Amino acid sequence: MTPFVFGSALTVDAGTKDLRAADHLLQALAADLALPEGGFGCTHLVRDDRPRVVLSFTLESPEARGAARDRLTALGHEVTDGAPDDCGRAVRYPGVAALTGTLPVGEILAASAIDAVTVLGTPGDPAPDLPLHTRDHVRPQWRQGRLVLAAQPAAGGVLVPFEHPDPTPCCVDH
Repeated sequence: MTPFVFGSALTVDAGTKDLRAADHLLQALAADLALPEGGFGCTHLVRDDRPRVVLSFTLESPEARGAARDRLTALGHEVTDGAPDDCGRAVRYPGVAALTGTLPVGEILAASAIDAVTVLGTPGDPAPDLPLHTRDHVRPQWRQGRLVLAAQPAAGGVLVPFEHPDPTPCCVDH
């Protein structure tokens, strides 16, 4: 799989306040820019005097970055070169479209850019044949150059991604 190259990214700051809105904006901008399916699109939490969620997109060539920068700027977004940090949350990445339904952990690792699955509260890696119910919402995070999906045990002996696709409104910003 193609790794996320932080230097080949553009960061988009649209002043978005929550992850759900950032996910939707990221998908809409990727479609508007006609970005290839195999690229990376990530969200990054910014915790400064103006907390928000910014987006990053990888673009293969300087020409593609320039065209995307021009289009995003024309749409009124603040755009900078590079990714804001090295620990983004991947929304678009190679293989994400295949991660639907319930799949064995080994298949998730083989079919996507995800490098590892960790299970909260357990040591070691989960068995490759352990089923993971994706809930059609798989958001791994970059950790030390590897794309890692945090999962948790669920009823029926399956795993689910730790991040829920529809968080309780009181907990969205935590």
